[in-house]
Amino acid sequence: MADPSPTSPTPVTPEVRLDSWKEIAAYLKRDITTVQRWERREGMPIHRHVHDKLGSVYAFRSELDAWARSRAPAKSAEQSETEWVQPQPTLRPTRWWTLSIAAVVLTVGVGWWLLDRSDYFWRNPLTGARFQTVTDFSGTEQAAAISRDGRFVAFVSDRDGRTDVWVTQIGVGLFYNLTGGRVSDLVNPSVRTLGFSPDGGLVTFWTRKGERSEGRDISVDAVPTLGGEPRPYLDGGAEYDWSPDGGRLVYHTPGPGDPMFVREASQQNTDRQIYAATAGRHAHFPVWSRDGAFIYFVQGSLPEAMDIWRIRSTGGAAEQITHHNSRVSHPVLVNAQTLMYLASGDDGSGPWLHSIDVDRRTPHRVGDNLGNLDRYTSLSASTDGRRLVATLANTHGTLWRLPIADTPVDDSVARRSSCRPHVDSRPERVRDICCMCRRRARGTESGSLPTEGRQNSGARRTPESSEGRNSHRMTNGWHSQSIRAADNCCTR
Repeated sequence: MADPSPTSPTPVTPEVRLDSWKEIAAYLKRDITTVQRWERREGMPIHRHVHDKLGSVYAFRSELDAWARSRAPAKSAEQSETEWVQPQPTLRPTRWWTLSIAAVVLTVGVGWWLLDRSDYFWRNPLTGARFQTVTDFSGTEQAAAISRDGRFVAFVSDRDGRTDVWVTQIGVGLFYNLTGGRVSDLVNPSVRTLGFSPDGGLVTFWTRKGERSEGRDISVDAVPTLGGEPRPYLDGGAEYDWSPDGGRLVYHTPGPGDPMFVREASQQNTDRQIYAATAGRHAHFPVWSRDGAFIYFVQGSLPEAMDIWRIRSTGGAAEQITHHNSRVSHPVLVNAQTLMYLASGDDGSGPWLHSIDVDRRTPHRVGDNLGNLDRYTSLSASTDGRRLVATLANTHGTLWRLPIADTPVDDSVARRSSCRPHVDSRPERVRDICCMCRRRARGTESGSLPTEGRQNSGARRTPESSEGRNSHRMTNGWHSQSIRAADNCCTR
């Protein structure tokens, strides 16, 4: 018998041959598109009828089974391809949730950063503080300083006629003159003139013993807080501040550039210069940071072009903290981050009380709850920052009496009235309102009248001046300075 032709189909029974794409796909449990792709890419055995139409195909089950077994190691790859073509619907929501959460976290993070940079979280360090007036003499009190434990306040006053150093214990109401006219020159608004020793046993004060042009005559002396004779404290120094732990002293001398030194309290001859301002500039009001790493100070051209800077206690380049370029003075740290100080406004008004975060460095004017018209001349803080003492310049008005006469009279006959005029809300003005205190004298009436309403009286007004006070006879205003303390502040 002759061999069958290679092109002749092998006789098979109908149940082992699949005669269309539909039957092949049903046998393999796939759709027609998938089995056609397997035939093109994977070599799946498919036969075509040569003389029939192009789409007439058939396959043998035995060949398909053998092909399926031969490609078993590549099953995972095929499954991956199939899953990519037909992804599981549960994966899409998970991916979207992940992206949404990431977007929300990113938005919150950026918003928090922007708020932090804009000082949104800043809080007034005086919120919740209690205020009390420490002094309100008829004269002038200035340059107030508070002891490290917050119990005592020292200040300079002309209460007894001459300018002296006074001390009081907060809440007691008793005041003691410590220098008693024995020191001649105590006033210098460009530096912090008063202070306390670390144990509070001494009140220190700036003084000039010789001619004003001689810087070598400037020194810091001290007097016992409970009274005694003045004694040298820091010879040749102009200002100083003790570190929070009392272990180091920073001070500057009155030399060119105000050279700044650090001294170890436990060692002798350890003075080490860490800074000096450039020619023509000054560096005043040194104060330690809470951790002792930095020293803050005021630097610039006196008196109207100053700002706060800081330098590491080991020395190095100075870093500018504020940018007022105005009259800036008396910086104090009330906690590790918050610095409070005095600065005048762009228009020259003030000085006003300010607060700044030493990292964010956005200044804020505070203390208006003490009175919008209060101007500050000094500021001091206890070591823990819970008690502040400030000197405020206030505007007052006084009334004087002159006899009504037909001819001009000299102001030596004027007498101060016990009546108090109404003071206008604007600074440095007294409204033309007075209290009449009438009395009989030689058959005529006399009283306290506004000077502007007595143009024919011929009375003369003689201005008088003294440190810290600008007074005019009659109903003109004059300034005095009083001291106020704030308790329980800056506790955050």
